[in-house]
Amino acid sequence: MLGVVRRNGLRAYNRSRRRFPATGRWPLALGIALLLALPLAGTYYTSLAIVIGIHTMVAVGLCLLMGYAGQVSLGHAAFYGLGAFTSGILTVRFGVSPWLALLAGAVGCAAIAYATGYPIFSLRGPYLALATLAFGIIVYVLFVEVKELTGGPQGLPGIPPLAVAGFAFDSDLKVYYLVWAACLAVLGFSHNLVRSRPGRALRAVHGNEEAARSLGIDVDAYKVKVFVLSAVYASLAGSLYAHYVTFVSPQPFGFMFSVKLLTMVAVGGLASVWGGIFGATTVTLLSAFLGSFSDLDVVVFGLILIAIMVYMPQGVTRWLLDVRDRRGWTRNHR
Repeated sequence: MLGVVRRNGLRAYNRSRRRFPATGRWPLALGIALLLALPLAGTYYTSLAIVIGIHTMVAVGLCLLMGYAGQVSLGHAAFYGLGAFTSGILTVRFGVSPWLALLAGAVGCAAIAYATGYPIFSLRGPYLALATLAFGIIVYVLFVEVKELTGGPQGLPGIPPLAVAGFAFDSDLKVYYLVWAACLAVLGFSHNLVRSRPGRALRAVHGNEEAARSLGIDVDAYKVKVFVLSAVYASLAGSLYAHYVTFVSPQPFGFMFSVKLLTMVAVGGLASVWGGIFGATTVTLLSAFLGSFSDLDVVVFGLILIAIMVYMPQGVTRWLLDVRDRRGWTRNHR
């Protein structure tokens, strides 16, 4: 019986290797090209690229959690907001250094994710989705109601920009390079992670949890660890956002942003680290286009999610790669 389970575990792992193919180095080259070229396009596009970089960091963490570990999260905007408000509160209310505030936000989100991860991931299916949704709602309500610290619906102004040895990141161009340097570091680390032994363990967990346990993998620990890592990514992105706009309010960290994050991951590909750039870029540009159409973006993102889950469950990038591979196979076998 144990031998059968172990064989099933190996089959699940082999299926995961086909499902999570290695990605070439072209996205890194593209990222470096964007770092050099986009600032020449003008202030508006530079600002838009900053937001894309910040969203990419959050989306990559969610890709690791959902695409590789197979765990659903509908409240990831909470960690994004916790990072932003921690930086804002510590720097504005208590005069803490922005870098220390950024670090405190990351450590705090990691602690919260670790403390809540074990009870949350003991759930399955819709119960897991509801638990993460409830977590996001609770944190959002705290942002609104704890007015003495967060400023409530009016928000928290006066957040200082990040600075190093007197050099302040106080312009779009400076913040652009800082954000995309951090974004590429996150992408590079995540790419190496999924190709390492822990990454292979996450794939086995996604494929079949019971079979992964039979191979000696601590399933619960791996799920919580990747949850902590994704929370840290979201916190860092939130802190960068707060120090860039120098103002935070609860509105950007509600359920709608969690829906946008899910759309980013779905568009880029649930199991594609580098697809996070594509998904974040697509959704951010679409949000900017739909900004003048009131609440129409809710309908649009909902329809996009439905269409992708039905017709392209592995994401747009994976679908495009499959189309390319099929054309190449057809060409070679004529």
